[in-house]
Amino acid sequence: MIQQPQVVCLGQAIVDCITLGWDRTPVQKNVYRAQAISLSVGGDAFNESVILTRLGHPVHLICGIGGDTAGDLILSAMEANGLSTGGVVRSPEGATPVANLLVEPGGERQSISSPAAKLPFFSPALSGLSGYRVLSLASLFRAPLDDPQRLLALVRQAKDQGAIICADTKMPSFRQLTLADVREALPYIDYIFPNENEAAYYTGRDSYPDMAAALLEMGVGHVVIKTGPAGCLCRSREDCFTLPAFPVKALDSTGAGDNFAAGFISALLHGEDFYQCCRFGTAAAAVCVTATGSTAAVKDREQILAFLAMQQ
Repeated sequence: MIQQPQVVCLGQAIVDCITLGWDRTPVQKNVYRAQAISLSVGGDAFNESVILTRLGHPVHLICGIGGDTAGDLILSAMEANGLSTGGVVRSPEGATPVANLLVEPGGERQSISSPAAKLPFFSPALSGLSGYRVLSLASLFRAPLDDPQRLLALVRQAKDQGAIICADTKMPSFRQLTLADVREALPYIDYIFPNENEAAYYTGRDSYPDMAAALLEMGVGHVVIKTGPAGCLCRSREDCFTLPAFPVKALDSTGAGDNFAAGFISALLHGEDFYQCCRFGTAAAAVCVTATGSTAAVKDREQILAFLAMQQ
């Protein structure tokens, strides 16, 4: 029996080629070594959906893929992780986004993408969906969430359903947008999760509190600025606080932000307040970076609760 989704997660599903422990010093001319090279299905929407499902929340994933081998891998990974493929838009002639991720020994990464990430065939809609509690815009400022009018239509549809709207942001890759371009949609967003680079880029501000203030001024309800190993700054109109990152041995930071968003949304669905949602998201991100791959580490809600209990 298919469960009614609590979360509609909309954004990108991609295939990551992860080069782990890349040594920049060549062993021969144009020949380099790495600790490991692997293929992993990822993308913000896929990662969030997998983690939310493991945390106990039925998810409807809406994404676009091509009719290629990478698309086959994504469908197989969705089925293996208990995700319905009913929200997948597949173009037989289209190309599935594939990203090269170069992960340095300390866990930091560099990402390389191609024009396939523009997903020209993918124009999502929320028609026919009802009863969901959260709409997660998993890749704001990247296709398909890089069209201001499409974005505005989606958030209005979700609010008509009474949904809470969360948004995880990305740096623009092919289509350059500003906050002014999406000004009409921002007041519909209840929670937004940029990292420090994204927040600085979109707001033009220098300090984390000022970056958060700029987003609040444009109508966003709550702002969480993810600052990697430093943790996060969290601000609403009533509150402002920081949370340090939990101390773990970081192996791969790929997907940490997606795990944060999933953890935050999970806590939100359990009725937690803003502080506890941020803390649960921070714990999910900390567990994530202890393994290679965006969805390799987090297994279930009890794991995150146990991790938090050990931090007391």
